[in-house]
Amino acid sequence: MSKMIKTFLSFVTAFTLAFALVPTAFADSHTEEEQDIVEIALGNENFSILVSALQRADLVETLQGDGPFTVFAPTNQAFMDLLEALDVTAEELLAQPDLANVLTYHVVPGKVLAGDLTDGLEADTVNGQAVTFDLSGDPMVNDSMIVDTDIEASNGVVHVIDKILVPDNFELQEVDMEEDDVPETGIESSSILLFGMISAAAAFIFVLVHKPTKQ
Repeated sequence: MSKMIKTFLSFVTAFTLAFALVPTAFADSHTEEEQDIVEIALGNENFSILVSALQRADLVETLQGDGPFTVFAPTNQAFMDLLEALDVTAEELLAQPDLANVLTYHVVPGKVLAGDLTDGLEADTVNGQAVTFDLSGDPMVNDSMIVDTDIEASNGVVHVIDKILVPDNFELQEVDMEEDDVPETGIESSSILLFGMISAAAAFIFVLVHKPTKQ
């Protein structure tokens, strides 16, 4: 084995151990209290692209606020399906000027549990437009199925959905991609997930460092 390969493997091992030890170092301050919405997303690998999008739209600190908020959280697969439908790359999607508008369309003010939903209910989202619920069959919000419900957080609740909610006023725009804007991810799922995981790890450390401690 060449010296370069050994050095690379040593770096990967050290990098992995460093991130593995971060949650342990902060375990005492986080196990005794309920996680907020951002921490729940960071703790679920199926939300790694969502975390990347929240970072890019500068919404991480907002969703760490007191709330309460109800978040309809799309999975990584939901993001990949949207990339294919729009025929864009992950870089182009995350660089959209309207990204925050799309993400806040997934957030309803207040805490809305599954038991509070009724067929035909309309709820205003943070971006000002309403979403509609259909409970006549599988529970739906607009055209997205609600696949998991009532993941309670310290500042609200998370419901998992299988499709991105796209507001009526969203228009895909051409964006000039600079080389240093975002790492190249392409549309391959493994690359997108890697980008999401790296961004999620960075956000996780940011949350731990900046989260206020209770006296």
